Amino acid sequence: MVKHIFRLFILFLFLTACSPKEKEQIPVAKAVKGTFYIDLYEEGEIEATNSINISSPTISWRYGNLKITQLVKDGQEVKAGDTLIVFDPSEIQKGIVEAEGRLEISRAELEKITAQHQSDLEELKADYDVAKLAQEISKIRFESATYESEVKKKEIQLNLDKAGIALDRAKEQIDNRIKIQKEEIKQKKLAIAQDQSRLNEANETLQKMFVVTPAPGIAIIARSWSSGNKFQVGDQCWSGFPIIQLPDLSSLKAIVKINEVDIAKISKGLKAEIKPDAFSDSIFTGTVNSVANLAVNKEGSNKLKIFPVEILLDGANPNLLPGLTVSCRIIIDKLDDVLYVPIETIHQEGDQYFVYRKAGGGFRKTEIKRGVANSDFMVITSGLEENNAVALIDPTLLKEDKKETQTPKKP
Repeated sequence: MVKHIFRLFILFLFLTACSPKEKEQIPVAKAVKGTFYIDLYEEGEIEATNSINISSPTISWRYGNLKITQLVKDGQEVKAGDTLIVFDPSEIQKGIVEAEGRLEISRAELEKITAQHQSDLEELKADYDVAKLAQEISKIRFESATYESEVKKKEIQLNLDKAGIALDRAKEQIDNRIKIQKEEIKQKKLAIAQDQSRLNEANETLQKMFVVTPAPGIAIIARSWSSGNKFQVGDQCWSGFPIIQLPDLSSLKAIVKINEVDIAKISKGLKAEIKPDAFSDSIFTGTVNSVANLAVNKEGSNKLKIFPVEILLDGANPNLLPGLTVSCRIIIDKLDDVLYVPIETIHQEGDQYFVYRKAGGGFRKTEIKRGVANSDFMVITSGLEENNAVALIDPTLLKEDKKETQTPKKP
């Protein structure tokens, strides 16, 4: 973890303890009185508050998986209408050729069926005309049979009835044939519509293989779920999978994952300082905007729980881009006019805390009472005064080490 810029080790005075040689060996720091910040440090990542997700197109299973053949560079600035991704169109082009072939065959079959239907109807209509003519002849004979014998009249009557039945049957055949032909035409037209729909779908899918940006922005490449690496040319992906993010750089946030032990200290509205790892000399400010209600497992661990915390950044900056790793200092509280020293100066024996305060030519073990602490310093409520110099290391240990090195070895 990178320590914050206000760390007061620059105030440390490397003073003497007993001799000129020990002056260089025992570093000291002054007890400082001023504003003390209770803070928490954690790493995070910059994200855009609002962004457009560019996903792989949704296509039919008939065309297989999507394979990237062209991809914009990660972090590249793009304009509206620029091509971001090109997927392999070979399977779709093959589908277009097949759909065009089926459509052409279906249309030819429709023409053939239509011509055959016309021929069949003309033949049936001719049979109908013959039957009708036969009925007319039988009717004339029946009307002229006044002077014929009863037997002859009966025969003529039967022939007339037979001609009527033949005529009715001819008409019925025409009606049935028309119904059958209509159904056949309907089925064939339905097949043609399906072939046309399949062709239209293939053409539309072909257009989807060329993904363009709907708005200007910075193209941020997403990571593949299978490899964990950012997508690149040659990778395959499922339909609808996010591949590129176009963030709105005018509003950014830092997502910080706080350990479950510290999450109770964090609340909405706390101020924060954000330092990008890539620009360690730059510090940005922000405000805690939200704290997750549910914990998640820390990456790589099933036991450690973390809570995502969202920090809204104040304003925008060209150096701040989504995906950057940042060190975040969340200021939990501050105490005015208190005395504090570096944590390294504090020692403990049982329930007692003490420091080695510089006194004269050496160091005196001084009991103190401590207050709150942050990652670098601790508040002292009693036992020290402002500007007291305290050792950053235990002088007694240094003397023991020195004594051991000076003791001659037995032969």
